Amino acid sequence: MMNQVKDIMNQLAALGSEQTLKTFRNHGGVEPMYGVKIGDIKPILKKHKNNHQLALELYNTGNSDAMYLAGLMSNPSLLTPEVLDEWIERAPWHMISEFTVAWNAAESPYGFEMARKWIESDKELTADAGWSTWGCLMALTPDEKIDKEEIDHLLDRVEREIHDAPNQVRYVMNGFVIAVGSYYKPLAEKAMAIGNRIGKVKVNMGNTACKVPYAPDYIQKVWDAGRLGAKRKEVRC
Repeated sequence: MMNQVKDIMNQLAALGSEQTLKTFRNHGGVEPMYGVKIGDIKPILKKHKNNHQLALELYNTGNSDAMYLAGLMSNPSLLTPEVLDEWIERAPWHMISEFTVAWNAAESPYGFEMARKWIESDKELTADAGWSTWGCLMALTPDEKIDKEEIDHLLDRVEREIHDAPNQVRYVMNGFVIAVGSYYKPLAEKAMAIGNRIGKVKVNMGNTACKVPYAPDYIQKVWDAGRLGAKRKEVRC
């Protein structure tokens, strides 16, 4: 296993570029990382898809590129709450907390459990993962398996707290409103109304041209395309 890890780390190092490294840094990326484009990771992933033990070893390297790859390589059905907690504790920046960790949590058997727990954290990256997990759960879970009252309360909470929340948490709270409005029919209209009341959400996006999606516009596009409530089979990509 150690030889496989070493081999993959060497491959990632060779695939890294200064330009991608600069882009990651501009988005808040934290070293160590090689700066590998997501598309360039896919051939490695193809060889080792669902090699769960290897994924755990790669995540433990602490290298952002390896951690992202690990999140795509893992088998979420084998993840435990303990491992998910370890993953969020080790997440160095929001690309890992918001995507790698949240995607895996949502696709694991413990998605709702972890989402509920993490959004109560005072740590920005943990709360970031929690709200991102909630958004992913809206995209994955059949409506009849979602507690409408719980989502209703979460929408109210976002409306109350979003503008005073930590920077990255504001972004994923806004994403949660979009997810409910796009994927969860019973409360889609409420999500639209709350999006309108929240208005534009200010988030420091670093030295990038990225913008925070305006929830009502995004939700309306989903509705207009006839995709309201169209669930996804997976969120990892």
